[in-house]
Amino acid sequence: MVHPEEGKVFDRCQDSAVAAAQEPMAHEQADCEDTLEEINIAEDLAGTPLAPAYSLWTTDAGGSVLLRIDDGCAEKPVTVHQMFKTSVEKYGDKHALASKINNKWEKITFLEYYQLCRKAAKSFIKLGLEPFHGVAILGFNSAEWFISAIGGIMAGGIMTGIYATNSPEACQYVASDSKANIVVVENQKQLDKILQVRDSLPHLKAIVQYSGQVEENISNLYSWEHFMELGVELSDKNLDDIISSQRANQCCVLIYTSGTTGKPKGVMLSHDNITWTAKNASLAGDVQPADTKQESLVSYLPLSHVAAQMYDLWTGIQFGELVYFAQPDALKGSLVTALREVCPTSHMGVPRVWEKMMEKIRFAISQCGYVKKKLVTWAMSVSLEANQRFLQKDEEKPFLFFVADSLVLQRLRAELGLSCCQKFFSGAAPISAETVQFFLGLNIRLYEVYGMSESTGPHFMSGPQAYKLPSCGKVVPGCRYKMTDVDSEGTGEICFWGRNIFMGFLNMEDKTREILDEDGWLHSGDLGKIDEEGFLYITGRIKELIITAGGENVPPVPIEEAVKAELPIVSNAMLIGDKRKFLSLLLTLKCCSNTDTMEPTEELSPEAVEICRQLGSSATTVSDIMEGRDKDVDQAIQEGIERVNAVATSNAQRIQKWTILKKDFSISGGELGPTMKLRRPVVLEMYHKVIESLYQN
Repeated sequence: MVHPEEGKVFDRCQDSAVAAAQEPMAHEQADCEDTLEEINIAEDLAGTPLAPAYSLWTTDAGGSVLLRIDDGCAEKPVTVHQMFKTSVEKYGDKHALASKINNKWEKITFLEYYQLCRKAAKSFIKLGLEPFHGVAILGFNSAEWFISAIGGIMAGGIMTGIYATNSPEACQYVASDSKANIVVVENQKQLDKILQVRDSLPHLKAIVQYSGQVEENISNLYSWEHFMELGVELSDKNLDDIISSQRANQCCVLIYTSGTTGKPKGVMLSHDNITWTAKNASLAGDVQPADTKQESLVSYLPLSHVAAQMYDLWTGIQFGELVYFAQPDALKGSLVTALREVCPTSHMGVPRVWEKMMEKIRFAISQCGYVKKKLVTWAMSVSLEANQRFLQKDEEKPFLFFVADSLVLQRLRAELGLSCCQKFFSGAAPISAETVQFFLGLNIRLYEVYGMSESTGPHFMSGPQAYKLPSCGKVVPGCRYKMTDVDSEGTGEICFWGRNIFMGFLNMEDKTREILDEDGWLHSGDLGKIDEEGFLYITGRIKELIITAGGENVPPVPIEEAVKAELPIVSNAMLIGDKRKFLSLLLTLKCCSNTDTMEPTEELSPEAVEICRQLGSSATTVSDIMEGRDKDVDQAIQEGIERVNAVATSNAQRIQKWTILKKDFSISGGELGPTMKLRRPVVLEMYHKVIESLYQN
């Protein structure tokens, strides 16, 4: 049922959609001349039955929405099942999923994959899954994760990922908010979290565990094998009737935001959001269909996040990709082993993953002998210069570049498991210019993807046909954008429109109205500018913008990135100064992590120790350096900050004070979100006393 208030949007938009789209400050890929009446007509013409809808948004799990169908994105809306069935017809005998079992890659075909999803769907129905109730999945990436996700949707439920790093309380919130009837957990560790909060989950009917030994004395707990046999007696017709009742403009996926500024919000994504974006965004990234050339990738980033889910799960089905599942300790060091074994054709990482890879390569180079070190440094400088000249002037790369690439860089890429990789993506957070340039030195172009959970992931993408540094590429074909509140330098808030725009926040009408304006435009909260060729440059987030006591607006990210570029010993930098008389800076140093918990330790990383040695310092721990105890490192940091200050646009943008924190930021510590994005409000609260001490004198 659609909320009565939502119907008012329909009336308002009849008159205002065109006017809003043609504001003087709006810059769009195409004229937005669609009223909601025209959208309705377009849906009728599409020929696919859709659920009745009167608004572009809803906050009801069982609600339906109008689709933003127009000439720029006129494809027929399809459900997740329809997309999967089409792919099975095209790629049925091709391998779809690969899992490492007893040290050997075991593969299943698309037809087998589809049949397993149907089997899981029947079992979910048998367990009492109700329409539009959640199937929550808590665990590391696996074939069982994928099968549970699709099986849950086929059975009429809503698939909801829960971050494996979540606390029991955070798990309870997601499972309760999504009215999860079934929670699928990876192992005993994740099961224990659900058992702790089970009494606070009134809708929970069963728990399924897909890895490890299952305890027999827990009620309504099923092993994966037992679960998959529960629905075998259910008829195909029973399942097909449920599948046939599904509509492309209804919800099938919930993505929960990290909740850095309050409760996590359940982002409702429709079948059409998923299927349209999987096809069109991937085309923008030059993904090839399996009947042309089958793509392969390694799945390791959290599937509860929209970026990994779109890249691994949904695009994999749409284009017939072969998805290999990394081991659960991938981010603890085994990822490169998996990449070497698989040699994927495409790879995606969040910026922190690319940064960690860069740090390890740099350290390895520093340990090489004199001749080898010189050779690698030479090859990387040749590659960086050739790539930059090629990007700026479209010049042919010189012969020397091909010599450097074939003799040195190809071997380096092979060491990383990226010798066959042709597309390298970075998403979920801004990536630094330093990291991008480092990888250009390896002859690797990192294609930056920009979007939100609320835009089903990508809205702007870099790719082979849209690459310009330091931009995020161009708008995905079929999507639109406009800039609002544009200042004299051309910077404004980026707003989105398209088939990828979410349905609304589950049970949060006020929050939905805050982010979607009355004409249906999604307000990103990000600041940016568009150049004459249509490339987008992000300059910061409105909420992150520091406004000093003197009224100066200071975007923190460029200053933080400049500090990290000047000071390779620094892991994280966070600028402070909102409503303050001057700017200060919190710094963390590069440290080793506990291999079991991934908690940062006091011990400096090998790269950081090497930097200290070059400065004449014998420091090996953070304590050796903190509070000015190491004059050499202290002076080097101060000089680096002075170099950053020297190019500041104004006195108000200069860093006056800085301090080193006792430990590096981490997911487990709470300072970083699940995709390793900085959680500024959390840091401000955690280090309140440290921050106040910087402003006392």
